[in-house]
Amino acid sequence: MLMMFKGREIRDLFIAWLGLSFCFSAGYVYYPHLFLFYFAVALVSTGIPFLSHELAHKFTARRYGWWAEFRLWSLGLMIAVFASLITGGRFIFAAPGAVYTTPLIRSLTSSYDLEKKEALTSLAGPIVNILLAFLFLPLSTFTGFIRLVGEEGYRVSLWLAAFNMLPVPPMDGEKVFRWNKTIWTIITIPLWAIIFIS
Repeated sequence: MLMMFKGREIRDLFIAWLGLSFCFSAGYVYYPHLFLFYFAVALVSTGIPFLSHELAHKFTARRYGWWAEFRLWSLGLMIAVFASLITGGRFIFAAPGAVYTTPLIRSLTSSYDLEKKEALTSLAGPIVNILLAFLFLPLSTFTGFIRLVGEEGYRVSLWLAAFNMLPVPPMDGEKVFRWNKTIWTIITIPLWAIIFIS
């Protein structure tokens, strides 16, 4: 499996993981005695949803025989850090990078088939996040570090899914919305409803 990753991609994933973990613990950045603890929580509760989201894109694209690699978006990461510091971690611009995909033999792929595969590749990340949210939720019944990982993992997973399903480029939701508006609606509207309720 390691053969599927190159040095730059591993580096970019690692930087994005650390950056997002900082963003989700930024509310405690002015309290050093708390920040390190919550940063450790974020490394797990943010790291698992983020890495799973991006790897879901990559492996789905590879399943179609496409080239797929994660690339860090430095500006997006800087916006995320800035927004999290300004809002005390209450708003996270969760777009530090993306998995870029390209069909290796585009001429043999019909336009509809290409659009469908692009949409399903985009949808894979949010779907994994939704599943992870409900795997994290039972951990919130424990205490201490595990409880916080469960609560934050649930929250981060849902936020990453909902944020990425926005129907605007370059978000995942744009390709899904363009391909099938019904599927986009069935997934996205309940997601945002849960976000607003909770």
